[in-house]
Amino acid sequence: MWIDCQLPLTMNCIGIIPSRFGSTRFPGKPLALIGGRPMICHVVERALAALPRVVVATDSPRIAEAAERAGASAIMTSPDIPNGTARVLAAALMIPDCPDTIVNIQGDEPLIDPADIARTVCLLEDQQVDIATIAHRFNPNRPISELTSPNRVKVVTDCMQNALYFSRHTIPYTCDLRHTLSNRIVTYLIHSGLYAYRFDTLRTLVTLTPPPAAEAERLEQLTWLHHAYKIRVAITDNDSPGVDTPDDLRLITGILDR
Repeated sequence: MWIDCQLPLTMNCIGIIPSRFGSTRFPGKPLALIGGRPMICHVVERALAALPRVVVATDSPRIAEAAERAGASAIMTSPDIPNGTARVLAAALMIPDCPDTIVNIQGDEPLIDPADIARTVCLLEDQQVDIATIAHRFNPNRPISELTSPNRVKVVTDCMQNALYFSRHTIPYTCDLRHTLSNRIVTYLIHSGLYAYRFDTLRTLVTLTPPPAAEAERLEQLTWLHHAYKIRVAITDNDSPGVDTPDDLRLITGILDR
């Protein structure tokens, strides 16, 4: 069970959860019920355990209503916004007193640990860090399919835990993955789409031209690396699987029911 770990108000930060109704694989996903309550409510409550203020940026009045019932503010944004980062910026620009540090929290990760949100934000205390994010160590006792799934983005880092590359492929490559896992030769890191950045950085990120690698992998963080932004990665053992499909929802529900 997670515990309240709210950051000091002096950190002057805000959590923004981009949450759109439409989804190719799972329409209406934020309102999918987990334990009888919409998924977005679970995310809001965990975010509020770490941050002094949380806003849900959405294109749906129903999502906005659910978010407000859970304790967040809601801001209506256009359904035509291309991605979550741009939706976060659109919301931030509508907040008159928006803090300098903005935390982009995925609306489809209802198991996010508040301590990991706080841990990510604290990385920005290093002024050389442009973007902070988080990844968890893959448990080698878990099915290999969870590691190799393209829905589970992998990351490799340098000795300072700065990201070197993100991929939907299993990186680093090994010719015998099962042997590598069973002997713990490599620690694989599964990326979570939680980001913290300063307002000015966010303004710039949405203007960057993606390189071929980012378009091929469909990963915007590769655009940021290409343009020499330093992404620092907090590493945790807490798995926060996202919900991409109804099958994922059943998995999450089973975990919460334990």
